[in-house]
Amino acid sequence: MTSSGLATGKERPTDFLFLLLAAMFLSSLVTCNLIAGKLLIVDLGFYEFRLSAGALPYPLTFLVTDLLSELYGRRRATKVVWAGFVASLFALSALWLGEQFHAYEGSPGFSDETYREVFGLAPRAIAASMTAYLVAQFIDVRMFHYWKTLTKGRHLWLRNNASTIVSQLLDSVLVIVVLFWGKMTGSEMTTIILDLWLFKALVALADTPLFYLGTWYFQRKPSVPI
Repeated sequence: MTSSGLATGKERPTDFLFLLLAAMFLSSLVTCNLIAGKLLIVDLGFYEFRLSAGALPYPLTFLVTDLLSELYGRRRATKVVWAGFVASLFALSALWLGEQFHAYEGSPGFSDETYREVFGLAPRAIAASMTAYLVAQFIDVRMFHYWKTLTKGRHLWLRNNASTIVSQLLDSVLVIVVLFWGKMTGSEMTTIILDLWLFKALVALADTPLFYLGTWYFQRKPSVPI
């Protein structure tokens, strides 16, 4: 146990709660890739953010990796990050496979054109998403444990926000630069990056009570080995 009374991560067996957190992470990540093509405006009253729809569920992945890191340790959190990468590739491969076959005439579902418009992701977009995802998530996990060690297990809010806000900046920079390099000016990319990062940073700050609540709740649930 740490000085804050929390498990180090090595004391909890694989259980239903771990699977629940991993499932939340994977579903949020795959959903991000599916809806990323829609660009929208999120008006919070004091500012209008211009974002991809994928930015809405994506911050949840960082909250979940922080919970996994806190409750189960860096090794398991890292494994879930890799599992998310594989799940994303599988989902994108399935979408590509669906595009290779023609819709039959009179189909009540998507036509070929609609399917390509909704799900057609260019290789550059996939590369941008996966590059940003891997770098940002691994940085988040490592920084979380750096701050946890530095503070001797105290100050949950510090390691939650310090790791997430920095890793979200890296994520925003990578995804925009890889996706739009050569297509936008530096100032245009900077504007989008700042909008994207500011939104993610605000969500990270807002979910701090959820991190405390989740840590408190899951630590008091009995482990159910599977």
